[in-house]
Amino acid sequence: MRLGAQKIALERGGRRLFSGLSFQVGAGEALVAVGPNGAGKSSLLRAIAGFLPLSEGSLVLQGGDAEASLGEQAHCVGHADALKGALTAGENLEFWAGVLGGDPRRGAWLPALGRLGLAHVADFPVRALSAGQQRRVALARLLVARRPLWLLDEPTTALDAAAQSLFAGVMREHLEAGGLIIAATHAPLGVAARTLELGPGEGTAGSSPPS
Repeated sequence: MRLGAQKIALERGGRRLFSGLSFQVGAGEALVAVGPNGAGKSSLLRAIAGFLPLSEGSLVLQGGDAEASLGEQAHCVGHADALKGALTAGENLEFWAGVLGGDPRRGAWLPALGRLGLAHVADFPVRALSAGQQRRVALARLLVARRPLWLLDEPTTALDAAAQSLFAGVMREHLEAGGLIIAATHAPLGVAARTLELGPGEGTAGSSPPS
């Protein structure tokens, strides 16, 4: 499986964020978008997920499900946790399992929550959890339905060192199973990754191996 971007451009609010951007990421690979604020890192992830239209160029996922769109084969975890505070951690994941095409049966989400070290809070309302715990519940969405492409926007926000290490293990397992990861983050991702540098305005971008 391979995701390729060919000379893509993106505009927001009448301002071009980037143009002429090309890259490829294959099975088992992670790519981290870096650059100054406003360079379009988060917008790039949203465009790949299908939430924003490209101004130019194309995105093609080779080796995926020919009957599904690119967005339908991707998990997208943004800045917001997208959780209902009045629902328990388990109820939130049960909802997302149904939305994302996973197993919506009661309790089927428990292994995902356990993998993020939160099985003990399954019946707690999300609003009663710490910011770090809420973030881990949001990240557990990645595990309630199998999707090959993970789009992660600052995924380790609010996570302490132990939780970051735990999530790094989850990402490594996904990559070892042939998954793809594209992330936007100012913090170390915790897995081997190439970088995709985005410049201001209409600058171009390219990829390079990790330092």
